[in-house]
Amino acid sequence: MRSTGTLDVRVRGNTLVPPSILGRFSIVCAILRQLHLILQVYLTSELRSLKPGAFFVDQLSAGLPLLQFLYPQGRMFFYCHFPDLLLAQGRQKWWKRAYRVPFDFWEQWSMSFADAIAVNSDFTKGVVSRTWPALVRQKKLETVYPCVDTKPRERKTDNEPLWKGMKFILSINRFERKKDVALAIKAFAGLSKAERAGLRLAVAGGYDPRVAENVSYHNELVELAESLGLKNMTVKTPQTAQAVPRDVEVLFLQNVTNILKEMLLLSARLLVYTPANEHFGIVPLEAMLQGLPVLAANTGGPTETVVEGVTGWLRSPDNVDEWTAVMNKVLHQLSADDLAKISEAGIKRVKNGFGEAQMAERLDSIFDHMLQGQQNQKRRQVISTMLLLSAGGIGLLAATVALFTRVLR
Repeated sequence: MRSTGTLDVRVRGNTLVPPSILGRFSIVCAILRQLHLILQVYLTSELRSLKPGAFFVDQLSAGLPLLQFLYPQGRMFFYCHFPDLLLAQGRQKWWKRAYRVPFDFWEQWSMSFADAIAVNSDFTKGVVSRTWPALVRQKKLETVYPCVDTKPRERKTDNEPLWKGMKFILSINRFERKKDVALAIKAFAGLSKAERAGLRLAVAGGYDPRVAENVSYHNELVELAESLGLKNMTVKTPQTAQAVPRDVEVLFLQNVTNILKEMLLLSARLLVYTPANEHFGIVPLEAMLQGLPVLAANTGGPTETVVEGVTGWLRSPDNVDEWTAVMNKVLHQLSADDLAKISEAGIKRVKNGFGEAQMAERLDSIFDHMLQGQQNQKRRQVISTMLLLSAGGIGLLAATVALFTRVLR
């Protein structure tokens, strides 16, 4: 893991299998893309020429058995962000449950081939432990927090506020229902008209017009703002964002650029991070690094990054009034000195606990232990039957895809 001073980056894959087929079969395509990548680096002799001692496999474990079969001398580290079986939607339908059977089995089985497994938060560790207790009895789960870039860099923006003479609260999330952006709008509407004077809620996030949920949820949020008597507007470019009329109280910003995102974080008075049970949540770290106080849900990953009363506040996503009270406190009650202390504490927390150096040190420790320890004995036992099991899994996969396709017709 230690750097030798030379970094050799090679990019492979993404040349044969699309991310989805007609907007469906995303998991099938993801698995096939990973298997194609492994076969590509193997058949081109890249594995044999590089002779890696270890592999870092991120998010998708499906290809671990094949990788072990083709290159048994390599140790494998798997970084689990969240069980995919818990992310799959539509399980209330019997045919979707049937369709997911082989993938759910494959996910746990393939993870068992890893020599070391890490998760992105203690919250995720608890979820994985409850989801796959048998796997956790075999493997020790390590927590490796994702990092943000804490190195000093030249600002691409000046310190001028985005909207002169206006304070604003910021929400950054994808336009998805599970992100519960509606909570931010309801809490904002809870402020009195006098308290909202010269104030704006900026709702920024990823938006793809090809994704039905993005479109429908944005429409729902617009309708919600209007039903609460909040004048709103939707913009798509930094230029139009800066030219928004002052009487717009809720501003929806779709697909913000990195420069605009930095401007928002530098100018906002408070970040509201609304998802409940978020696996980790990188946005609160980005906000604290800019000295911005954070108001987040008191569940999931943010409870491990935001320190109550020190770098921000943690409140129940089921109690809108609590969120409104914090908004009012930050905007109208805390002194400049109080806000400065929160800002300094946030910057210090991110730099001391969630920078690249901290993540690298944690990974170094895990890899050192993994490389010094015994290789996964289970893999050695099952490798002789690898092809048979894979053939059976592929057959079952093909059968469920065929069933799913027939149901859709």
